[in-house]
Amino acid sequence: MRDNSGTVLRPRMPELDTLRGVAVLLVLFFHAFHLSAYYATALPWANWIFAATSMGWAGVNLFFVLSGFLITGILLDTRFEPGYYRRFYTRRALRILPAYYAILIFLGIMTRTGLVDRQASWSFLGLSFVYLANVTELFGVHSQYTVLWSLAVEEHFYLAWPAVVRRFSRRALVWTLVAIILLCPALRVFCYLRQCNYGAGYTWLVADGLACGALLAIVARGRVNTPRKMGRLSIALILAASVLFAAGWPWGIYLSRTLAGGALRLTGLNILFAGVLAGALALGSSHFARLVDIPVLRFFGQISYGLYLVHMLVFDAVDHFSNKLFRGLFLDHSSLLPLATRIVIGSSLSIAIAFLSRWYFEEHFLRFQDQASRWNREPIRLPHAGAVEAAS
Repeated sequence: MRDNSGTVLRPRMPELDTLRGVAVLLVLFFHAFHLSAYYATALPWANWIFAATSMGWAGVNLFFVLSGFLITGILLDTRFEPGYYRRFYTRRALRILPAYYAILIFLGIMTRTGLVDRQASWSFLGLSFVYLANVTELFGVHSQYTVLWSLAVEEHFYLAWPAVVRRFSRRALVWTLVAIILLCPALRVFCYLRQCNYGAGYTWLVADGLACGALLAIVARGRVNTPRKMGRLSIALILAASVLFAAGWPWGIYLSRTLAGGALRLTGLNILFAGVLAGALALGSSHFARLVDIPVLRFFGQISYGLYLVHMLVFDAVDHFSNKLFRGLFLDHSSLLPLATRIVIGSSLSIAIAFLSRWYFEEHFLRFQDQASRWNREPIRLPHAGAVEAAS
């Protein structure tokens, strides 16, 4: 049964898990296929696969838009309740920290016991421990497990954004988000012209994806809250992204090495994904909900966090043991069989580990979320002076 309230915001929105599934599969395919550079070959099928997965990195931007939408929505809906900060940070910590620190432990162990052909220095692990994996280069430390950079960006968002939402009016929030959406590409232009690393994952260069999602969360809680209105917004955003890419095509907006691409490619993708999210919300609250309620994608959406964390390390292990035991089987460029074997084994192991992590490790911490929410909703009652004196 669909919610007949006529609003796109509902207690359960399965289309969000569907989009998470799309995002994590984009990243998985990108790292599994496109980053397998040693598979470079003249075989047509291989080249088609590499071309089809070459934009899989954009799945991270879809994650950013989703995170901005979800987190801002949670904060807006609870900002006047008691225990606002405690409840938010407790729930985020229970959701994120256990699996995150577990992968850091495994990364440290596996790189020091010869189970993978990857390095992870104590400096990198230490910076990653405090969620600075996206700015390690500023400390002279090479990024040694690249998937962690986007989690650092989101953590910075979690740390700063609750206070902004709590203190600002909705109008002020809108203007703040618009400023971020305009400022990030301007900073990318500045870095490009100064020959700095304009493509780095520094928070101040990529926060516009989170801002696009956050702005959509505010809009969905205003006048654009029905399936029809959200559908129109979706079309407008997708058309805007299409116009931006069409206008920038002659100047190489599709290439990261050009000024147009370095500055505006992410902007176009963020607008596009905001439109896709708006369209999913519109469909999910209409009679066409089945189009965005896809069980297999929802499954990947539910395990997306763990899958994102482990997949590169799993592929590292698969490469290490296959090359050690089978003398470079996966380095054979004469057919697609080695590539297919690697992808099947690596992906299957990654999915299995992510599934076990989600339901048998992360779930233990997630069970405390509702309990923590109940505790944090209770107003704080300070003891009177006499009680304090008696206790001291």
